[in-house]
Formats: sequence, structure tokens, C-alpha cells
Amino acid sequence: MTQIDYYLFPLSPFGYLAGTRLEQVAAKHGVSINYKPFGLMKIFEEVGTPPPAERHLNKGKYRAQDIVRVAKFNDMPVNLKPAHWPTNPAPASYAIIAAQNAGGGDLGGLVHAIFRACWAEDKDIAQDDVIKTCLSANGFDAGLADSGLLSGAETFGRNTEEALKAGVIGTPTYVVGEQVFWGQDRLPHLDAYLAEIA
Repeated sequence: MTQIDYYLFPLSPFGYLAGTRLEQVAAKHGVSINYKPFGLMKIFEEVGTPPPAERHLNKGKYRAQDIVRVAKFNDMPVNLKPAHWPTNPAPASYAIIAAQNAGGGDLGGLVHAIFRACWAEDKDIAQDDVIKTCLSANGFDAGLADSGLLSGAETFGRNTEEALKAGVIGTPTYVVGEQVFWGQDRLPHLDAYLAEIA
């Protein structure tokens, strides 16, 4: 079966703005999704991209405009200045990894719930209670937030190395074989590619 490797960073506004369209595309084509939380800042460092706070003022202005524009186009609420951004992405990343390993719930729903908690609900996704609520709401054992921390850290590091090898330069990024699709606005391109290779 064809697989989409989804490289995600739970603090990404554009990951949030993708909504659940990736899951819709995957279902349409009968392909699986491998959710791969990774260290975006490490990738930025490796490829020479400054973190948002260090970018030119023009880039910051454009990013803010684009977030609002995409949110409106996708009919999604968004807070340009979340109360808890940035925060530690590790707890949410490890929970996603643990949930994927455990199975039995709606993983796409979990990922989107975590994004939404940050970008629309002003919640701190580094806090256990927030993560546990997202897990429970999507059919997972809330206790996954407390388990597999070492395994999660190891997988997170491995995902980051694999992201660099795969050609990832930002997030969200969707990889199918050698094809790399960067950005929520590339989901239609991914859809078309999957139709081509079916």
C-alpha cells in the first residue's frame, strides 16, 4: 500500500490550517499515513532557515497576513498571537507517537485537536491535561500522555534525521516515495499525484 509520510510540528500554524484535508485525501486514494512529529528547529538550522523570530520584518508581516488569509479561506478560527506560543512541542509530539503505536483511535483527529488547542483555543499543548483531553476526545487512552517518553524521544530524533534525508525544509510536509510536498497549499498537488500513481 502507498504510504504518505507526514512530517509535522505541533506548533505550526500551517499544520493547523491544513485541517483534516490530508486524511480526506488519503481516504480518497486508499493510502495510509505515517505521522512523523519531528524537530523543525533542527531542520531550520541544517538548511539555513532562521526561526520566525529572527526573520526579516517583511517575512513576518507576510506570514501574519497569510495565516489570516488561509484561515478565512478555509473557514477556520485562528489566533495570530496564541497565549502559549511558542511552548515545548515535545509532550504533544511524544503523545502523537505513542498514540500511533497504540492504535485504536482517530490519529488525524488527535493531531488536529492538538493544533487547534494551540491556534484556536489558547491552550498550552505542553500541559498534560490538554494532551490528555485531546487523546480521550479521539478515542485514545489518556494515559498515553504519561507513557513511552523514552521511546517517543527516540522516535522524534529518528524522525528528524529522516526528515532531513527526505528533503524536508519546513512543515507541514507530505512525502510519498521521492516526491516531497511542502505546505498545506500543496495538498491538491498531493491529491493529483496519488491519482496519477494509482
